[in-house]
Amino acid sequence: MKSHMVWFLFLASFLSVFPAPSESMVRHYKFNVVMKNITRLCSSKPTVTVNGRYPGPTIYAREDDTLLIKVVNHVKYNVSIHWHGVRQVRTGWADGPAYITQCPIQPGQVYTYNYTLTGQRGTLWWHAHILWLRATVYGAIVILPKRGVPYPFPKPDHEKVIVLGEWWKSDTENVINEALKSGLAPNVSDAHMINGRPGLAKNCPSDQGYKLSVKNGKTYLLRVVNAALNEELFFKVAGHLFTVVEVDAVYVKPFKIDTIVIAPGQTTNVLLTASKSTGKYLVTASPFMDSPIAVDNVTATATVHYSGTLSSSPTILTLPPPQNATSVATNFTNSLRSLNSKKYPALVPTTIDHHLFFTVGLGLNPCPTCKAGNGSRVVASINNVTFVMPKIALLPAHYFNISGVFTPDFPKNPPHVFNYSGGSVTNMATETGTRLYKLPYNATVQLVLQDTGVIAPENHPIHLHGYNFFEVGRGLGNFNPKKDPNNFNLVDPVERNTIGVPSGGWVVIRFRADNPGVWFMHCHLEVHTTWGLKMAFLVENGKGPNQSILPPPKDFPKC
Repeated sequence: MKSHMVWFLFLASFLSVFPAPSESMVRHYKFNVVMKNITRLCSSKPTVTVNGRYPGPTIYAREDDTLLIKVVNHVKYNVSIHWHGVRQVRTGWADGPAYITQCPIQPGQVYTYNYTLTGQRGTLWWHAHILWLRATVYGAIVILPKRGVPYPFPKPDHEKVIVLGEWWKSDTENVINEALKSGLAPNVSDAHMINGRPGLAKNCPSDQGYKLSVKNGKTYLLRVVNAALNEELFFKVAGHLFTVVEVDAVYVKPFKIDTIVIAPGQTTNVLLTASKSTGKYLVTASPFMDSPIAVDNVTATATVHYSGTLSSSPTILTLPPPQNATSVATNFTNSLRSLNSKKYPALVPTTIDHHLFFTVGLGLNPCPTCKAGNGSRVVASINNVTFVMPKIALLPAHYFNISGVFTPDFPKNPPHVFNYSGGSVTNMATETGTRLYKLPYNATVQLVLQDTGVIAPENHPIHLHGYNFFEVGRGLGNFNPKKDPNNFNLVDPVERNTIGVPSGGWVVIRFRADNPGVWFMHCHLEVHTTWGLKMAFLVENGKGPNQSILPPPKDFPKC
């Protein structure tokens, strides 16, 4: 009897350490937000980091796991962290954008983000969502499939996280504050980064690039994140092809390509097979901009280094695409299709309750103190509304019925019809306000996002919090509501959380509003968010037991 009891206790302890294949786990992380002196480009500066690391730590979990991430603010700035692409089903309190779903974590304060990765697997990422702190406060989120569930593509031998970014020698808060004072655009970054390294940098031979060590015949899953503040990037490896298998934590029909384009906020998983016998091969991350707008034109470099290759061996080079290589970007974007398998279906809404048409672009508003801008300030807007950030966060204002914080009257169409993508307008001024668009629970939405040529057309990566959506159509020029829907893809459109609105063109997305709360939508070019290219959806509670926002946590930050 005694031996049976010992065996039972051993088995119980074994199972507690090694959970059953279908059992989800609670995973704990601690993020200490601290200043750290970091040297890049032969120049040092005090830098806001998580746990003293740049880039920050990678979070590892499995589908349906719950994460408890304790964030402790040790710096002088208010802080909040957004878990980019996590659905946050009924847990908007953990979404992270300051003054949208939460008040920020003040200096010396603590907040534990508590959320479940419901039905999600793939690569996402986290970043600061206040001021310009996400310039250095960011990292990857790797969500593995449930135990025993294979990838829908050949299993790779190894996996690597590749996070792309930007680096300023100056304090980025000073960069944006000076720009806001002048009314003009901020200075572009000094370098691009691959896993926190610029690679070969002019005038700074001590800067080392990231080295990806590989073995001949092995296949590597590269989880690529674009954490840059303001720039879309091309990414390629000399002498190798990628097999694209996932974007924004959603599987796609695999296809081979030599160059991917990835906008700020987006993630892309690719398979790289080490098909060469030996050698060192250049990796490049370079800007994509097909409008007359200044960008950081410095290419970040790294190397794919085959085992057995001497460090002194010459690196096999590749040229990055031209900065304005629209055809390269379009080739990649047009190749994306949802897997749409029995296990991973593309549940595209086919009947629509809310037809929305949003223009996205720039404008000019009066600013008497902006001498450099000749009395004007560059702004950005959606449907000509430049969003004003509230002093009280929107989600608690909605949940607790606090009046005077926002109005639920965001326009469903532009206030003025004009030749959006071309031609000049006489009045470039915008309206201002904290206006939300209200959606009933489970409503289906079709949203046309139309770029404007006001000041300059530009590719806008638009990110919707709390949701994935389907890109059912895109094109150049002005959207034609009579002709263009005939070409919509309602079978296997790509599913994303961040979508590039093409320069001088449009994109159409569809989603089902089945997640109650207040959900931010904004351009992921940080300068445009700062200028006001943002709004929020207010999704009402449903009537079912699991269709309402959960109550806020006890340690929820106060304004």
